Amino acid sequence: MGGLSVWHWLIVLLVVVLVFGTKKLGNMGGDIGKAVKGFKDGVRGEDDKPATPGQVVDKTTIDAEAKEKTKF
Repeated sequence: MGGLSVWHWLIVLLVVVLVFGTKKLGNMGGDIGKAVKGFKDGVRGEDDKPATPGQVVDKTTIDAEAKEKTKF
């Protein structure tokens, strides 16, 4: 028994579309996408979320301008 060729996969895809219909497949795709996004957000956790504008990112960082070093 060999592997499945491209034609086999196309026939399987055609059968799946005929059984479920394109609208139901689109809805399932959207649901799967939301589930994956929710899973990624859950794994990332609160500490790794990107900062929003105006939010303090790191309390140890000092925002200052560098001064030019002069010779005496």
